[in-house]
Amino acid sequence: MTEEDARERILSAADELYYRKGYAAVGMDELRSAAGVSLRRLYALFPSKTDIVEAVLVRKHAEWESGLTGAVADAGDDPRDRLLAVYGYLEDWFCTDSFRGCAFINAFGELGGTSPEIADIVRNHKASFQQYMAGLVTDAGAPASLAAQLSILAEGAQSTAAISADPKVAVQARGAAEILIAAAVAA
Repeated sequence: MTEEDARERILSAADELYYRKGYAAVGMDELRSAAGVSLRRLYALFPSKTDIVEAVLVRKHAEWESGLTGAVADAGDDPRDRLLAVYGYLEDWFCTDSFRGCAFINAFGELGGTSPEIADIVRNHKASFQQYMAGLVTDAGAPASLAAQLSILAEGAQSTAAISADPKVAVQARGAAEILIAAAVAA
């Protein structure tokens, strides 16, 4: 097995285990076993658990951006439809059997108070989402303040859907987004 193969196996196993069980609940031995690598190889590639968590979050960020931008692109050229596609993307995600909330919010809740590196990754991810929403809002010709409102709505939907186990939260968030967009564009 190449170094890249081992790294991928470790990150895939860590991603699945951390998301399903929590970051603190998964030990290095369980991760090693799930990845099918030796403990020595695991530590050679990732000297600490924080290194693995950071790599998993970087990977999650890339997956999030790819999925979100793909959903928005599929919505077509209408700026309003592109903004609302964010909530369609959330609904699709919330309907998956594996949905356990936002990995970044989960990481921040578990590790953000003790790991400044993890807290920074989470903050950068959330700032990136806000910047993306700001671009969509600008394209729609709406006031800049709408971006923060729609972002907060999406973030709240993620937390609420995870706690309630109800994917319809995304539909409710989309309805609220439609009202906010209409009011902002009319103003």
